[in-house]
Amino acid sequence: MFADKQKKDLETRLNRVAGQINGIRRMVEEDRYCVDILTQTAAIAAAIRTIEGIIMKNHLNTCVADAMRSKDVEEQREKVDEVMTVIGRFRKLG
Repeated sequence: MFADKQKKDLETRLNRVAGQINGIRRMVEEDRYCVDILTQTAAIAAAIRTIEGIIMKNHLNTCVADAMRSKDVEEQREKVDEVMTVIGRFRKLG
């Protein structure tokens, strides 16, 4: 589903986030200043949003595009409903 280059990019980004989370764990253990910790959590949240965007774009360009090109009206409706559900979740989080 993902091209090799995309998969490598996602793996790199996910590894970076994992490292940032470990860094926050250390900051908490060391009783670091709360605002410094919050700055790091904001960076992680932004990185996750970027990852979500990459995955959503891939989904739209592959699964959804394939469904729209198909002659299967039910599959097309399912994909539209699926995308609307995901967008609804993002709206609730924001």
